[in-house]
Amino acid sequence: MMKHLQKLGSAMMLPVACLPICGILMGLGYALAPAAMGAAGATSGFAYVLGFFLIKAGAALIDNMAILFAIGVAVGLAKEANGTAGLAGLVSWLMITTLLNPGTVGTIAPKLVESEVNAVAFSKIANPFIGILSGIIGAMCYNKFKDTKLPDVLAFFSGKRSVAIVTAVVSIVVSAILLFVWPVVFGALVAIGKGIVKLGAVGAGIYAFLNRLLIPTGLHHALNNVFWFDTIGLGDLTAYWGAKTEADMGWSVGMYMSGFFPCMMFGIPGAAVAMIQCAKPAKRKATIGIIGSAAVCAILCGVTEPFEFAFMFLAFPLYIVYAALYGIFTIVTVALGFRAGFCFSAGLTDLIFSASLPAAAKTWLILPLGVAAFVVFYLVFRFAITKWDLKTPGREDDQEGELKIELANDDFTSMAKIILEGVGGKENVTSIDHCITRLRLEVKDRLLVDEKKIKSSGAAGVVRPGKTSVQVVIGPKVQFVYDEFKKLAE
Repeated sequence: MMKHLQKLGSAMMLPVACLPICGILMGLGYALAPAAMGAAGATSGFAYVLGFFLIKAGAALIDNMAILFAIGVAVGLAKEANGTAGLAGLVSWLMITTLLNPGTVGTIAPKLVESEVNAVAFSKIANPFIGILSGIIGAMCYNKFKDTKLPDVLAFFSGKRSVAIVTAVVSIVVSAILLFVWPVVFGALVAIGKGIVKLGAVGAGIYAFLNRLLIPTGLHHALNNVFWFDTIGLGDLTAYWGAKTEADMGWSVGMYMSGFFPCMMFGIPGAAVAMIQCAKPAKRKATIGIIGSAAVCAILCGVTEPFEFAFMFLAFPLYIVYAALYGIFTIVTVALGFRAGFCFSAGLTDLIFSASLPAAAKTWLILPLGVAAFVVFYLVFRFAITKWDLKTPGREDDQEGELKIELANDDFTSMAKIILEGVGGKENVTSIDHCITRLRLEVKDRLLVDEKKIKSSGAAGVVRPGKTSVQVVIGPKVQFVYDEFKKLAE
């Protein structure tokens, strides 16, 4: 089960990768034409026209994230990542959202929309959750029926051409089930969301803590879907980039994103300095290579997995403390009124481009909050590492293998070759995939996996989430290693 959930999390990275460009376009557009998003300002002239154009360009993707999920998840989960699965995901999306829109439901089952809650539920059916479900249906139908052989009279519809047809039929059945299940699910999600919202800053802190704590499992995506995207009416990310404010939405827009900025941009560098100082002298240079580069990724673009996976399994108690620090700083950040948003993650790039939107507030607080985060993360990490003698990078026992630095000159072919040898060769590999920072593999015989060999490639770490699952932590350049690995494994 966990293997499938992790694969889903990986597949979701494909559509999520579209978000950064949206943030840049909309941030620039709002700076040029604030009136185009409801704020005061000129409504004519070259700057307004250009800003309006950029805002619409960014909104083209932001407003249709659910469709991107339907297509992207389907392609990501499909064998060979075939585009036919993307078409099937879109077919499923169109079928479900059409059959379950309020007008259709009101005709076929009018009693179901008599309740105000149910009416709202069906009015929100075109949401990212349904997009993800559609993608899953499309991928499953593709993987199952892509090689279907039909009698000669129907031969034209054999193979991949049958996938969309089967997907449509399956989606009709799923729609019939959702007709009764969706209002219940929606009601439960709304209750949870309202419970968190009522807690204000504390609720935002609980969310941030759980978000980080679920990173090792990949299940944080499910949590994000409730709070960041407009599945149940919260949609903090959607509202922020839609130029909404608290007056429009009923909650302080940006509160479920703001707390991540001081932690990622300043807290992680503070923790990194503590790890480097606590490393053994002989391993300090190698530790700088791994931890230092990971901290730079967090500062600039909010990519934190290279840092997190470098220690979460070596020193899991420290990782729990790390997640708790996110919760604490989120509470403080939200309470002080700092508001910023992101399209990708809480790095410097997103902070700059989100600072001009209406929901942004007291962005100057990032400096004092950042300094505090750096100091607190540094002191807590240094104390915990030395007090509990935690085996963070650079502190491993010598017999466990020396810490390796990344390969020089981005030699992805050599890196992929070493990793392939470390997992027992291509005959032992049954599935190859990747997420934003990790190479995700399935193997036949787990006993053939040599973690020491894999780490010698320059990988930041090796994760074994299941009996046959192997995840190699590479970093933001994982795509290039994946491409070379796949060629070698053919």
